[in-house]
Amino acid sequence: MISVSQLSVSFGGSFLFEDVSFVVSEHDKIALVGKNGAGKSTMLKIFAGLQQPSAGGVSIPKDFKIGYLPQTMLHQDGKTVLDEAKEAFDFLFELQDKINKMGEQLAARTDYESDDYHKLIDDLTHANEQLDMLGINSYQGDIEKTLLGLGFERDDFSRQTSEFSGGWRMRIELAKILLRKPDMLLLDEPTNHLDIESIQWLENFLKQNGCAVLLVSHDRAFLDSVTNRTIEISCGHIYDYKVPYTKFMELRKERREQQMRAFENQQKAIADTEEFIERFRYKATKAVQVQSRIKALNKIERIEIDDEDTSTINLKFPPAPHSGEVSLLCKDVCKSYGDHLVLDKVNLTIKRGEKVAFVGKNGEGKSTLVKCIIDELKDYTGQLKLGHLVKIGYFAQNQASLLDEDVTVFDTIDKVAVGEIRTKIRDILGAFRFGGEASDKKVKVLSGGERTRLAMIRLLLEPVNVLVLDEPTNHLDIPTKEVLKKAIQAFDGTAIIVSHDRDFLDGLVDKTYEFTHHTVVEHLGGIYQFLEDKKLESLHDLDTNAYKDTNNQSAAEPDKSAGRLSYEEQKERAKKVKKAEKEVKEAENDVERLEKLVAEAEEKLADPSNPDYEKLLADYPKLQHQLEQRMYEWELLSEELEKIKAEQ
Repeated sequence: MISVSQLSVSFGGSFLFEDVSFVVSEHDKIALVGKNGAGKSTMLKIFAGLQQPSAGGVSIPKDFKIGYLPQTMLHQDGKTVLDEAKEAFDFLFELQDKINKMGEQLAARTDYESDDYHKLIDDLTHANEQLDMLGINSYQGDIEKTLLGLGFERDDFSRQTSEFSGGWRMRIELAKILLRKPDMLLLDEPTNHLDIESIQWLENFLKQNGCAVLLVSHDRAFLDSVTNRTIEISCGHIYDYKVPYTKFMELRKERREQQMRAFENQQKAIADTEEFIERFRYKATKAVQVQSRIKALNKIERIEIDDEDTSTINLKFPPAPHSGEVSLLCKDVCKSYGDHLVLDKVNLTIKRGEKVAFVGKNGEGKSTLVKCIIDELKDYTGQLKLGHLVKIGYFAQNQASLLDEDVTVFDTIDKVAVGEIRTKIRDILGAFRFGGEASDKKVKVLSGGERTRLAMIRLLLEPVNVLVLDEPTNHLDIPTKEVLKKAIQAFDGTAIIVSHDRDFLDGLVDKTYEFTHHTVVEHLGGIYQFLEDKKLESLHDLDTNAYKDTNNQSAAEPDKSAGRLSYEEQKERAKKVKKAEKEVKEAENDVERLEKLVAEAEEKLADPSNPDYEKLLADYPKLQHQLEQRMYEWELLSEELEKIKAEQ
């Protein structure tokens, strides 16, 4: 469908990626991954036609529609949400105008028998059929369904877009892209400004939609749910895995271990060759062999290993000072902004040591209640009491953007540090990967993730017993989120976490508070228990007729005949199993053969005097690569065989 051929992008003489080729098929859902700066966003821009490569290209079929959602975008004011969404259907309105003009021409003409008149009638008929086929009668329903799915209320449709925050305006742009029904979607961090329910809606939309998807995201659960293929950009090359993200990480670890073994073996062989050259460089009797070894070294294809960031963040919250049994008590708390009611008679109790999540649609009052808790908002009614000796550490949703951009990383912390902690600033910064020269960087040159890490340090400067974290994982990469998660799990105080990141909340919280319809509902258990409960609740609310099929059979009841296969179906299944078993066996035999060849080559390379040494040294990396690739294929084929057997 889309062919990427020998694609290269270089900046200042060095390649971001080089000679990259792959094909995107019609229904591929691809996660594009790689470390910061690997070129993920650049790849999306090239697909979108917004950036030209240094060499090679992307071949896209004619009339192929691509929808691109960047991380940041410019917005225009002066329209309502509904009018902005309608822009996705400009082609319909243009066609409608064309039809109206043709209708006016017909009404004005009297040459009823002429060829031109009949051609105009044919053109008008064709245009009307085309308009109907393109959805002139259904586009308003599509707009409503999409906007509601992305978290908007019907009352929002008539509001000006300028009244909404940047996150909500990003949702409007996403709605427009989805409504245009592109053949391929390019999404750069689409979940950063979506709540859990909207993420789930987007997941379902992408899974059910037939279009291809190429996306960049740090949301592991989202990637696993949506994607069926993972492409990693590493060392300027790509590694293509036909699996979702979590399985990719397992296979990547195995691949890297194989690379390391091959790299170490090659380095040993190179060192032995260099030692031979150095030892016999000036001996006339060895001159031919020395020159031969030098030529072999120059020809060798060096194995590259991706420079992983092995520095770790050492995040540990200080021990929580002792406090009372109850950390927070809310009784009939109400809060309005003018006539707009946000919280209505909220009641909840959070005890010492509990880890709880605040979840719900954006605009339902999560951040408002947080601001009441930290005493930033005081004009609420009802009772809100902090427990005895409670001391709060607060991380705001926009904490990273509140940093002074014109000061250095070190000075940012030095300004707020007091007492003995000032002597340990360098150590703390080093623990957060701001060691050495990085501590002297200006804040304005930091990435979003680096700013979030810097803002997080402020929580460590004095002991607290209640952590209140409002969207702490935005802009954090997956490894850093894991470090933060483990630190909160180890924290012996209370934690209140506002987040839409299910993977982050999973295993972290033991109670979930759902903000809905101006109030708060308590759900015991973790985030996935909450999501399961929500699904059951919504099912109970459905009309019972929704569970009936045309034969009045409950959709929830299994069709007893569904498990019975005809003879022909059983025969077809058996053929598939047999074919898959044969492919697995062939791959297994190839792996054994290649492993034997690699072992023999390593044994021969141990002796630099071997007459075939130069050829072995040049061929060894290719042999190792063949083994690595065939092992990967063997794993995929084995998984496919297990899947086919499970369907029996």
